[in-house]
Amino acid sequence: MDKQSPPVVVHPLVEGTRLVKIHGRSAGKAHSLEDLERFLREAGLRDIDVDNSTVVEWRGGGSSMWPQRP
Repeated sequence: MDKQSPPVVVHPLVEGTRLVKIHGRSAGKAHSLEDLERFLREAGLRDIDVDNSTVVEWRGGGSSMWPQRP
C-alpha cells in the first residue's frame, strides 16, 4: 500500500456489502457502519473518526452509504 494512502479503505457497494481493507488486507464485507467499527476494533484501531479522510478512504460513497435492508 502507498504510504500516502489512509490505513482503512472502504470499497463501493457490491452485492449489498462494502469490502473493507485495513493496512492493505481484507478485513471483511461490511453490511453497516457497525460492521466497519467492529473490523476496526478487531484490528486494534479504536476511537476512529470514520469521516476523517486521513484515516478512512471511502470509495463509491461516504459513511452514510449502506445497502438498504429488506
